[in-house]
Amino acid sequence: MVATLTGIFGLEHLTLAEDVVQEALARALQTWPFYGVPNNPAAWIMRASRNLALDVVRREQVFRHKEIEIISSMERDSLAPDAAAFRDQEIADDRLRMMFVCCHPLIPADAHVALTLKTLCGFSVAEIARAFLTSEAAMAKRLTRARQKIRETQIPFEIPEGAELTRRLNGVLQSLYLLFNEGYKASSGEKLVRKEICDEAIRLTTLLLGHGCGNHPKTHALLALMLLNGARLPARMDTEGNLLRLQEQDRAQWDQAMIARGMFHLAQSAAGEEITEYHLQAGIAGIHCAAKDYALTDWPQILELYDRLIEYDDSPVVALNRAVAEAEVHGSQAGIAAVRAIQNLPSLESYYLLYAVLGEFESRLNNPLAAAAHFRKALQLAEIKSEQLFLSKRVQACEGQVQASPKVSSTVESV
Repeated sequence: MVATLTGIFGLEHLTLAEDVVQEALARALQTWPFYGVPNNPAAWIMRASRNLALDVVRREQVFRHKEIEIISSMERDSLAPDAAAFRDQEIADDRLRMMFVCCHPLIPADAHVALTLKTLCGFSVAEIARAFLTSEAAMAKRLTRARQKIRETQIPFEIPEGAELTRRLNGVLQSLYLLFNEGYKASSGEKLVRKEICDEAIRLTTLLLGHGCGNHPKTHALLALMLLNGARLPARMDTEGNLLRLQEQDRAQWDQAMIARGMFHLAQSAAGEEITEYHLQAGIAGIHCAAKDYALTDWPQILELYDRLIEYDDSPVVALNRAVAEAEVHGSQAGIAAVRAIQNLPSLESYYLLYAVLGEFESRLNNPLAAAAHFRKALQLAEIKSEQLFLSKRVQACEGQVQASPKVSSTVESV
């Protein structure tokens, strides 16, 4: 709705479009409990949003120069009560346009993904800030600057062509990638897994792939990555909502149809000569899906793919994931050394998985005191209830081991 109304109002009125949609949603929350949920909830919200938008157009002086054109566009059809206020293809095209608007080169590069997540996907500023490992205040300023640039430069609401399309496609793909990641492992809230967000990312990527502007091998690679990881979602939590590690998951619960789709798109991504980080990550996910059990996982191949991935993305988070693969191949002491060697390691000081990984390494080395210290630090930083419960159990297990073996080493590794 935001994308469609922005196409009607103009990009300079993006904030107004968001306000109108938010008001429509608020009205639904106020009226549905009393009058019941309508037969077509989406159509109801779309119609309410459109009607609110018409009221604004008629009331605001800023629209006088194109009021007739806007009203004519929004009232062109006499719709049945349950009919959608906008056509499916219209919505699809507008969402694609909005994806590429958010990644326009005139908008600061550090705001491309953040603006997409906020405008198209409905993320809060706090959620986006956590995804970027930055403060909420800094992210709010970044989004404000991006909106100002849209107003000042009068960016067209269109899907680009040629070389311009190639440049902006990368930003669109990164936005979709981060969207999926937020659903696969939520940064906050009660639930570790937010399947509806993963499904939305898969849907948008499929939409992009179905249009000529996005039908590229790297889009296939990204969709393959989402499908192969998404196929494992049913097994990541037990019936009580507790986190299950990869080695604890019941692989019979993995969605084999999604795995098959993922493998298909991974094969399609091999066209051409370009290799991207999405290809490499999808390859890693594919190896996990192909293994019959944890013990048969081809960890040397995964480590090799991480070595290549570091060449494309040398972020500390990727390096931490590589350290896990290093430990699987060469042992936990090698994993600890790999963590110590991470460039810009201080940026992970508030990242609970750093300490969870170190705790796991120390536990495998039979250093329960050191492991407990790391797990306690991870517990202090974790924000999801299921993660907190998992880490609490790990702390208790290590402390129990210490009490059972009083002579255990008291050396705590510091990072």
